[in-house]
Amino acid sequence: MQRRKLLALIGMPHLIMSSAPAFADSSSPQLASYYDRHMALLGGVAFGWTGRGQPMQLRAGVKQVGVSQEAFFALQDDGRLFSWDAAPDSASLLMPEVADFASGQSGWFAIDPARTLWQGGGQLPAPRRIAQDVASACIGDSADYYIRRDGTLWVKGLAHRGQYGNGQLTATADFVNTAGDAVAVRAHTGHALYLSQGGVVMGTGGNRYGPLGRHGLGDKADRWGRVFDGARAIATGSRHSVAIRTDGSLWAWGEGFGIEPRRLLEGIVAVAAGDKATIALRADGNLLQWDGGVGPRLCAGKTNASPIHRCV
Repeated sequence: MQRRKLLALIGMPHLIMSSAPAFADSSSPQLASYYDRHMALLGGVAFGWTGRGQPMQLRAGVKQVGVSQEAFFALQDDGRLFSWDAAPDSASLLMPEVADFASGQSGWFAIDPARTLWQGGGQLPAPRRIAQDVASACIGDSADYYIRRDGTLWVKGLAHRGQYGNGQLTATADFVNTAGDAVAVRAHTGHALYLSQGGVVMGTGGNRYGPLGRHGLGDKADRWGRVFDGARAIATGSRHSVAIRTDGSLWAWGEGFGIEPRRLLEGIVAVAAGDKATIALRADGNLLQWDGGVGPRLCAGKTNASPIHRCV
């Protein structure tokens, strides 16, 4: 029953949304992936799965999904942000009146309708106000980031792998301005990417496996460097990165894909990356997953291309 409902929802015409890069840990509010946990928002219904599992219906009336290593997150249509680690019936209300959010290792960020950034989770007894006039935010494994509406990028956390992008290798007590032309930022295990206003993907941090391409390959880059051009959206996983170009093509680089960016597929509207997994939503309504660079396989939708097979 859940499988039939999923297939029906994913084929709905209103599924396709803008891939404007301003949400959580993926290119879109429709997808989320972090380590081995994944979510997809299909027709207002949140589905979740782990590893190579089958997407299962979790909550309805959702407008954004997110995950951390231990939990699922859902932002409801009424602006309430919920989280749960097992059954969605046991979900806890994290914060009301949320416009969008980010989740990850250190907890969660929530941006309210006035564009004030709040941080919760971890050791915090209640959400704490971080900054105002915020466009988007991201929580990585080792450092957290946000972008103000003027394009300035701010970071706080570990810096030993070059996560700040300004040359420093020691952490700071407060957020530091580290770039001035950002529209999106994504971070994972010791590295980060940001998308510039001109569509250039910039990267910094640890690069043993190639999530920054050739920039600092084999060790780390401690300053932002050019990685990829012509992008409209980005996401990054533990050891690889992905980008959607303005023509809708999906590109990937890092472990499982190679150091040079590789064109994977056309017609992509959203993408997210976890540990080894990459999940993507096509304009034709197909939800796809790569595992360690192998794939894609079809998680939901119509089997209409020979390289694609159903999730097992």
